[in-house]
Amino acid sequence: MKEIKIIYEDDNILVLDKPVGLEIYREEEKDGEPTLVDWLVLKYPEIKQVGPDPARPGIVHRLDKGVSGLLVVAKNEASFENLIKQFEERKTRKEYIALVYGKVSKDEGVIDFPIARAKSGRFAALPPNHEGGRIAITEYEVIERFVNFTLLSVRIKTGRTHQIRVHLFALGCPIVGDILYNQKKIKKAPLNRIFLHSAKLGFYDLENSWREYESELPLELKSFFETLRR
Repeated sequence: MKEIKIIYEDDNILVLDKPVGLEIYREEEKDGEPTLVDWLVLKYPEIKQVGPDPARPGIVHRLDKGVSGLLVVAKNEASFENLIKQFEERKTRKEYIALVYGKVSKDEGVIDFPIARAKSGRFAALPPNHEGGRIAITEYEVIERFVNFTLLSVRIKTGRTHQIRVHLFALGCPIVGDILYNQKKIKKAPLNRIFLHSAKLGFYDLENSWREYESELPLELKSFFETLRR
């Protein structure tokens, strides 16, 4: 299993820096590559009792396997309920760094297309007010523009599956390295992972104090980004 960096830990929570390629939990009961939950249960056996789902104890939100960065895990029931409520009420702060194809024209904006699962099995953005889709809100701000790319800071107000990837694809600017949501006409950049990283995470602890954590871009993303500046 790839190294999992502990950013912060106390009796109630764990803030982790998840490496790319690590699945949070198994969707089905079957053998496979080790998951973050496997690591949690081995290191913190008591976490098995946290939360209603034994397949994902302590997990209050998730990152896709191909996405790296910050994740908070609850170590007890009180913390679990506190964090789940904040995610449901959109009180947390989740900020990502994404490199996309093309030039994003606006310096900042909001993408609010509803999201639903398409017949193909992947998710898709729907027209506004379309029946059947789930509300999804993504805010973005341009950090830097290049000839064929734009570096974005992305904040999500909702936590739909593949939300950032679907929304940026719908905007016409798919994320570099995303093999699921991409445009065939785009000449693919030489990057063997998706350029999406959970860089900032903020929430209230059990004492109602605001906590915020940051994670630097992984070396492979930083190196690729620097090549664009040369």
